[in-house]
Amino acid sequence: MNQDVLRKLGEILDKDQLMTEEPMQKHTTFRVGGNADIFVIPKASEIADVIKVCKRFGEQVTIVGNGSNLLVGDKGIRGVVVNVGKNMRNVEIEGDTLKIEAGTTLAAAAMVAAKAGLSGMEFASGIPGTFGGAVVMNAGAYGGEIKDILVSVNVLDKEGQVRQLSAQELELSYRHSNILEQKYLVLSGVLQLNKKEPDTILAYMEELRAKRLEKQPLEYPSAGSTFKRPKGYFAGKLIMDAGLRGFSVGDAAVSAKHCGFVINKGNATATDICELIDKIIQIVQEKYQVTLEPEVKKVGEF
Repeated sequence: MNQDVLRKLGEILDKDQLMTEEPMQKHTTFRVGGNADIFVIPKASEIADVIKVCKRFGEQVTIVGNGSNLLVGDKGIRGVVVNVGKNMRNVEIEGDTLKIEAGTTLAAAAMVAAKAGLSGMEFASGIPGTFGGAVVMNAGAYGGEIKDILVSVNVLDKEGQVRQLSAQELELSYRHSNILEQKYLVLSGVLQLNKKEPDTILAYMEELRAKRLEKQPLEYPSAGSTFKRPKGYFAGKLIMDAGLRGFSVGDAAVSAKHCGFVINKGNATATDICELIDKIIQIVQEKYQVTLEPEVKKVGEF
C-alpha cells in the first residue's frame, strides 16, 4: 500500500471518507469479495483531485457505485477504490426534469420523481444500482431503459476535465454505453420526465414491486439478472430448460424462483460464483448452441 497516496488522499478527504483494507463484501449486493487496499468515498467536488492523486502516483483506480452489478474477487482489489455513493446523492427538480448526482440510487430518484408528479422512472424503481452505474450499462427493466429518459450527463474524462455530454454521445444500446471505453466517470445527469398524478405513478411502482417480489429471489444476495438477454431467447428460460434450476457450486446457486439469477445462499465465494457462471454458460452452449454473456462485471483479483 502506497503511503504517499494515503497521505495525499488524507489531505483531500475527511477520516470517515478514507479507509484501508476495506472488505468489499460490505459494498456489493452479492456480499462476496476480498479487501480493497484503499477505499474512498469522495464528494462530487473532491473526485477530480482524488483521481489526480492516483494518476500522479500510478495507482490503479476502480470505480464502484452500489455494487449491484459487481463480482469482486476473493483476493480483493489493489490500488484505490472510489465509491461514487453516499456523498453524491443530491437530486433537484426543475420543471419536468430531474438533476441527479451519480451516487443516487434509482429507487430513491424514482420516489422523488413520483412524489413530485413526474413519470418515466417507474421502470427503474426496483433496480438496485446507482444512477451512475445505470448510465454506464444503460440499465433497464419492464420495457424501459435509461436511454429513454436521459438528456445529458456530466463526466470526468481521462484528462481530469469535467465535460457535459448528450445522451446521443454515449452510444447507448442494450446494456451498453461507451463510458468505460472512453474512461469517463459519471458525475451527474439530467432526466426528462412527464407530468402525471403522483398517486397514479406510485400505484404503478407498487404494481412493479409486487411483480418483483413474486418472481425474483430478493431474499438472497445477488447481482440481479446474471446474464444479458440473448437475441431471440430469454436467459432464465434457457437455464431452466437445461435442467439447471437450483444447480449449485458451494453456496452459489441458480435461483429456483428465477433461473436468470445466481444467488449467494449464505457463504458463497467469488470463486464459487465464477465457477457456477462458467458451468451455466458451458451447459447452455452444449444444449442449445446459444452463448450466454454475463451482465455482471468482474473486478479485482480472483
